[in-house]
Formats: sequence, structure tokens, C-alpha cells
Amino acid sequence: MVPGYNLLRRCGPLAPATFFLLESLLVLSLFRLGFVFWLWPRVAAVDGLWPVLAYGLRFDFLLISFVVALPVVFSLLLPDISRLKRVYRRIEALWLSLWFGIFSYMETATPAYINQYDSRPGRIFYEYLNHPKEVLGTLLANYKLQLSLGFILLLLSVWFSLRFLMRLTEEQRHWPLRQRLLIFPLCGLLIFLGARSSLDHRPANISTAAFSHDQLVNRLGVNSTYSLLYAISNISNEGRADRIYQKMPTEEMIRRVRHHMSLPNAVFPVASIPTYHEQLPAQLLERPRNLVIVLEESLGADFVGSLGGKPWTPQLDQLRKQGLWFENLYATGTRSVRGIEAVTTGFLPSPGRSVVKLGLSQQHFFTLAQLFKRRGYDTSFIYGGESHFDNMRGFFLGNGFDRVVDENDYPAPKFRGTWGVSDEDLFARADEEFRKMGDRPFFALVFTSSNHPPFDIPSGVVDNEPQQSVLENAVRYSDYALGRFIDRARQSDYWQNTLFLVVADHVDKVFGQALVPINKFHIPALVLGAEVEPRIYTKIASQSDLPPTLLDLVGSPAKHPMVGRDLLQLADDDPGRAVMQFGLNHALMVGDQVVIQQPHLPPVQFRYRNGTLQPTALDPELVAQEKALALWPSYAYFNQQYHLPPAD
Repeated sequence: MVPGYNLLRRCGPLAPATFFLLESLLVLSLFRLGFVFWLWPRVAAVDGLWPVLAYGLRFDFLLISFVVALPVVFSLLLPDISRLKRVYRRIEALWLSLWFGIFSYMETATPAYINQYDSRPGRIFYEYLNHPKEVLGTLLANYKLQLSLGFILLLLSVWFSLRFLMRLTEEQRHWPLRQRLLIFPLCGLLIFLGARSSLDHRPANISTAAFSHDQLVNRLGVNSTYSLLYAISNISNEGRADRIYQKMPTEEMIRRVRHHMSLPNAVFPVASIPTYHEQLPAQLLERPRNLVIVLEESLGADFVGSLGGKPWTPQLDQLRKQGLWFENLYATGTRSVRGIEAVTTGFLPSPGRSVVKLGLSQQHFFTLAQLFKRRGYDTSFIYGGESHFDNMRGFFLGNGFDRVVDENDYPAPKFRGTWGVSDEDLFARADEEFRKMGDRPFFALVFTSSNHPPFDIPSGVVDNEPQQSVLENAVRYSDYALGRFIDRARQSDYWQNTLFLVVADHVDKVFGQALVPINKFHIPALVLGAEVEPRIYTKIASQSDLPPTLLDLVGSPAKHPMVGRDLLQLADDDPGRAVMQFGLNHALMVGDQVVIQQPHLPPVQFRYRNGTLQPTALDPELVAQEKALALWPSYAYFNQQYHLPPAD
């Protein structure tokens, strides 16, 4: 017998909803306390115990209010017809039990998600559900225990709740219609206030729980079911930056975006494409160069010895002495699709999904492939996995890529992992494709996948030590495969006239106490081949600056709408800048100054020193610049102002 059972029975038709409220608050609070204990150093660092617990109760009530709204209405207004009530009680018990199971399961899944993304489940959790094969393989390899516990807890939660609620519905006190009608307005008001969770002119949302500069601790104040549902419900709104960030007049936004481009003498001849301009290279070449972008999966600076990380990339560390090496380059986001967006389109990150996945960008959206195709280049995307993942195939074929090579095009791979064929197979196929080009110029994006969880690289492929982790083994293998590819390319006819950009898509795991953990956006980038002189570039740079810089090295004039900067032609006193998107937080870093824009909150500014963000006074000009860069991507996307004119 559950304590207070007789008291529950006296709640009459509200007994099931009352029990659901109590069991949900108990389970969600216990999990939250467990997370606080687990993450205590971070919680204590921002005096977060009581805010987390208080916001936790508030958002638990908010979510529960939505779940019980219909059951309360039906319970109080349903006519006294025995057969009808019996059917309804079963439906009500099943509805509430399923939600209780979902609450329990989502909390169980949260620790693994925190370990990977340093946040409660959100949009990435939802988007990965669209790719069950790859995701299930990763989960089975890395999270068997968590999956098993979550599934068991889900079944037990539903079974316990359903069993108890079915008994409770049969034994609850009967309330006459008059009594139910009298209490209905009070219940309706309580549910309305609970679901709104605010007396202000706007209801509470996830930013209401933001009280510190530690994004994860802020998220502990909401439960994982709410966090996921909020992300899903806001997918359509996230692309509209003006709905979550402070607004700015369109004319001022465009003026500031153009200022960011550092082109004092630029002419913008097409009003409908406000950033479209001509870029002149430092050196004109009689024959423009080929371009190959090698996008390395999850290769953050943490794994690169020459960037202060673990010494797991000896090939890359050696190659950096032979080309243009970027020491302070930062990714624009935390997922592969963001890296693809940055290096192939030069588009800045936004609070919405990447343009690779959005509807209005599936045709007539600018890419380097589109630009090179107009010049007679062969354009290809070469991948070892399923090219439909993240809608890559559709986006590329609709925007300038002639063909796509994916895992179906490797008849006898050396080995196949969860995310595709080995990087050795990938690079061998790329080399084969390039050798077939002869004198025809070509552009290619080569995207690796071996360094991706669950890191299922066979042992012994590289001369590795037995004590190596699967992660180290995967990083070393990817580096080994890259080194072999470059060695093979050096022996080819295409080497002398081809630029190779090797760059990471993002860091393996992005986490930290900061609103935007800058150090977890630091990635390597290297330009090789085509007589590129060895040089170390030390200024701050963004992933979205790489395409304009590559066009300079290609050696011919180009007209395009990219707002990234040609890093080779910046003024000496320019400290460099980088743009980053972390969840719904948008950051601009200029030198060591960082301005961060959060949803529905004023901007904040920091100084970035020794890997940490230190609060500092707001610089109005820098704040305005950040605001413009945060608003511009969604404006350009929704107004379809990021493309080449029909006749260039």
C-alpha cells in the first residue's frame, strides 16, 4: 500500500492526476539531485544548488501541467455513464503511465548525453532519431549498460504506474456533478498557471532557468523531457534569429555584416544579394588550381600535439611544417553538418539547423562546387558512409556537385565500421577519382568517418600499443590514413596543381562551464600542395574564413556572397575573429574579446584568457557587430539572398 493511499482516494476523479503529479515530482527530483551530486564542483562554482532545485520544481510543474490538462478536464466534465467512465479510466491510466515512463527513461538517458554534449537532451537528440542505423550501432557499442537500464526502468515505471493507477481509478471516491463543476474553474486556473509558469506577459521558457554562465548547470534546472520537447517545438523558430535574439534594422545589419568582411573598397552590385562581391587573389595564375577539402571527423585540437593536445596525430604534426598551418582556427559549431556548411558554403552559423538540412537551401544556394562548376570544374563529394545522412546527398546534388560517392560504391572495402568504410578505402577511392581527371580541373569534398563513435577500428591496423583506448586507436588510425593519402598524392600528376585543405569538422566532445566553451571549438587546419609555402598563421580565424582564403590560393578572380574573410589579405593590425554557435548561444570572438548572445537575454561580454572566459564590460560596437552576425544567416536564408546570380 502506498503511503497516503486513502488520502489519494478522497481526491475523487482527480486522484490519478494527483498521483501522477506526486510520482513524477519524486522521480524527477531524485534524478536532479543525483545530477547535482555528480556535477557538484560545477554546481558549487556558480552557487547553483538552490536555483537548480527551485527551477527544477518550477519546470517539473510546468511539464506535468501540460500532461494532466486533458485528463483533468475529462475527469471533471465526463457524464456519469458507467461504461463510458470505465473506458476513459483505462485510457487515462495508460496515458499517465506512458508519460511517467518517458520521464524516467529520458532522465536515465541524460548522463550519457551530458558526457557527449555537456547539456540535457535537445535538438541533436531528436535529429539523431532520423538515423536509427548509425545511432543504434553507436549506442550498442558504447552505451549497452545505459540502454539496458533505461529500457528496464521504462518498463518498470510504466508497469508500476499503470498497475497502481488502474486500482486507484476503481477505488476513487465518487464526486457528484455539482461538486466537479464547482472545482473545475480552480483546477483550470492552476493548470493554466502551472503550464505558463509566469505572471509576466510571456510564459516561461528554457532561458528562464538561465541564472549562471555555466550552460550545463542552467540546464539542470529543467528536466530532460521538457528540454527535448522544447527543442522539437522550436525547430521551426530557431531558424528565425530575430525571434530569439535582439532585433536590429535590416540596413544596419547589412552594413555591419559588410564591415565584418574587411573589404573597404568592395562593390556590392546586386541589391538582392547584399553580400555578393568580387574577390581578387593576391596572385593571378594562368591555370587556376584544383581544390580538395579533406574534412576530418571530430579531430579537435585536443588530439593534436602541435596544438597542445595529446600526441595522437604524428602525420598531421609532421605535415604542418610543409604547408599553411592555422594555429588559432575555430569551428562554427558542434556537429559535422556545421563544418560542412562552413567549408563548402562559407555560410555563418545560425540558431537553427544547418542549411544543409533546410528546405529553402536545397537548390540555388551558394557552394564552392556551384562556383567551380560554372568554370568547368568536375565537382564531387566522396564519403565512406551513407550520403543521405544529414541530407548531405540531396543538398550537394542540388547545389553544384556533379556526383556523390558513398559506401555503396566500395565493392571490397578493407573494413567497414558503424559509420561507413575505412578511411583508407575512402582515400584510395579519392585518389582514384582524381587520377582520372587528367587535365580537367576538379573540386572535391572528401569526408572521413573512421574517427566517430563507437570508434570501431580493428586493433593492429596501425602499430598501436595494447593499452590504447578505442578513441586513441581511432584518432591514430585516421591520422595514419591521411598520411598515406598525402604520400600517394605526392606521387601523382595532379599534386603540383592541387590545393589540399585538411580541416576538422568539429571537436569530439564540446563541454565546459562557459556559455560557449571556446576551447572546445579549437580545431586544426592545414593547406598543402600546389607549391604552398610553409607558414604558420597565428591570428584568430573562423572555419567560415577558409573558403574565401582558398579562393585566393586557387589564383583567379571570383564573385560570390560569402562573408568570411580572406585571411591572407587582412591588415597587419587585425587581431582576427571567429563566429561560433553553441546550442542557441551565438558568439563572436575578436582577438581575446568575446560577445555572446543568448535567446531572449541581453548580450554579455568576456575576455578569453588561458582557456577561460572572464566577464568584462560591454563594448557597444562589438555587441552591435555580434548582433548583426547572429541575425544575418537566418535573414539571408529566409529571404533567399545567398546564391549566385543566374548569369555571372
